[in-house]
Amino acid sequence: MLPDKNPLVFRKVKLADLERIADAVLKAAGKLRVFAVSGELGAGKTTFIKAAGRVAGVTDSMSSPTFSIINEYKRKNGERLLHFDFYRIASEAEAADIGVEEYFDSGDYCFVEWPERIPSLLPEDCVNVRLTIESDTLRQIEISIHGREKKERI
Repeated sequence: MLPDKNPLVFRKVKLADLERIADAVLKAAGKLRVFAVSGELGAGKTTFIKAAGRVAGVTDSMSSPTFSIINEYKRKNGERLLHFDFYRIASEAEAADIGVEEYFDSGDYCFVEWPERIPSLLPEDCVNVRLTIESDTLRQIEISIHGREKKERI
């Protein structure tokens, strides 16, 4: 695992590295709570979000909300972690109809798979997480933080 700066890039990431990276991402995000997680099918988006959930204190079993669009989990501290999967939505209007912007404004952790399907609904101050397949067992994870609370150095 080799991190570079601006954006933060982790190369040769193994499954065993995910919780450590998720912890670093959550700490670097500070008060930001919306995470746009992108990557091709099979890149590990859901697996990364599960690792972030464990780090954030989710004790329930987590799964992809491909058919339900949103899964809600309680954290140990009583707050929620919300996991969205917009792969199956037909339009941004459909996402708006379920109240996605209210969820994003809730202050709860919100992890969004397929954020490219709702670009105008994402808050400008969100954390972008891009997963790229390097091999069957290795991934590259690139994190960039944009918006009002942008960090100079992660």
